[in-house]
Amino acid sequence: MNSKNTGQLTAINFLQGFAIQSIKVAGQLGCTSCDDRHGYIEQLGLAASSCFEAVYREQRDLDSNIDLDQYSELIVSIKNQIGGNFSRASSDPGVVRVVSTRCPFGDSVKEAPELCRMTSSVFGGIAARNFGYAKVALNKRIAINDGICEVSIYTDPNLASCYDGDEYESDSGVVTSKSIVAGTSIRIEEGLKKMWCHTQHTTSKNSPKTFVVAESAVMRQVFKSIEVVATSDASVQITGETGVGKELVARSTHALSNRWQQPFIVVNCGAIPENLIESTLFGHEKGAFTGAYNVHHGYFERADKGTLFLDEIDALPVSAQARLLRILQEGEFERVGGRQILKSDVRVICASNRNIEEMVVSGDFRQDLFYRLNVIPIHIPPLRERLEDISALVNHFLRKLGDKYKCKPKILSESAWLAALAYSWPGNVRELENILERAFLFTQAHIIDELDITDSNVQKSVAPEEAANFDLRKLKKVANMELERKIIHAGLNRFSGNVSQAAQAMGISTRAAHQKLKIHDINPSDYRK
Repeated sequence: MNSKNTGQLTAINFLQGFAIQSIKVAGQLGCTSCDDRHGYIEQLGLAASSCFEAVYREQRDLDSNIDLDQYSELIVSIKNQIGGNFSRASSDPGVVRVVSTRCPFGDSVKEAPELCRMTSSVFGGIAARNFGYAKVALNKRIAINDGICEVSIYTDPNLASCYDGDEYESDSGVVTSKSIVAGTSIRIEEGLKKMWCHTQHTTSKNSPKTFVVAESAVMRQVFKSIEVVATSDASVQITGETGVGKELVARSTHALSNRWQQPFIVVNCGAIPENLIESTLFGHEKGAFTGAYNVHHGYFERADKGTLFLDEIDALPVSAQARLLRILQEGEFERVGGRQILKSDVRVICASNRNIEEMVVSGDFRQDLFYRLNVIPIHIPPLRERLEDISALVNHFLRKLGDKYKCKPKILSESAWLAALAYSWPGNVRELENILERAFLFTQAHIIDELDITDSNVQKSVAPEEAANFDLRKLKKVANMELERKIIHAGLNRFSGNVSQAAQAMGISTRAAHQKLKIHDINPSDYRK
């Protein structure tokens, strides 16, 4: 591995572009040898690791296993020869830690942050072949705006057990991966399917399609937490913006619990009129002068032995909060208008898109109830903070839409990808799915060139008094200009200020690109490094 080869910038740029497009195409069209692109990336990385190691051994005439110092030299050399700035960092025995201030893929890695998984499998594959075992932890990543990359490779299984990461083992020279993403996703998805099949009369044609997307580090942690808490009866409080997937987390928790054969009931507290909330939850009894007696069974009775998911619990009035606290503490309740004490064995999972702690301070939510519900807190970050999940979800939804409408899956063009990654997705996963379906239906060709998205920041930039003077066409023009500016920014950022390459990626001529730069007052030299 001669460091002189690092000067071949054209070859490096080609490799970078090829890898990024390969990941995108594999994700959108599917892979014949695996069901997800995480597995596809790992296969690429493991295959590459064998080639890299073979070249290293040939250059140094090595036949035996390499030691940790040689291993460190090898992985740093690999990364730096394709444009990285890696070096070894201080570490404990049995651990190799490397850091980098520059990604080999440049800022382009932010378009396909799954490429970090290739780093994991390259590092892990080489280590497993020589030390028998490896766990690779991607502690920090430029791809998700951490500023630097920091990777720890553990070769001691006992030491590695305290840390999260992807594991690799070697059996007779064959390296196998034990991805925590794939393992957790499969177990949760199997649990969901098992629960659906038990609770509904389904056939292969109408059975619901479940999915678990957890490629980002934060969502990997969320689903690991689900596995840990599912078998207990502890109350779970899920927080996050509207549309991030709180109900999916609740269903997954129920599916992996011992209650999976029992009812899973969803209650949207915000959709129930305040004067009916108590009778809806706890039921009611009412007698009549004719001697007839009317009994309504509330959700707590119907969810007995199962799980009750209370969505938008922040909308629960204080009077109902006291009764909810009682059933959580004692397992007892009374119907509205009734005198008999009833018992219910229910696991409660609640969700809120508001800050409950602030509501406790303001007196709008009982402190004792908050502590009772918040035994296991799980927070789901918004989609704009999970770039890996955006691209993975795009691929999933496009394949799902192809199945739904009985046609071949469609793919996004380069400019559509840039727009999707530049957009803030205020409606999160739900908005992403809706916009993709709209684009899928209105695009006749195989490639979707445009997504009908308008950033919430654009809407905020128009004052209410100004909006009254704007017609719909003008508002759309403002939104389109802002979106165009973001796409140009993303393109220049990706290609380090190269206007010709950015123009090609956006599907326009170089001359047109220069005209747009002038319109938006953008200086491409600001993006050159």
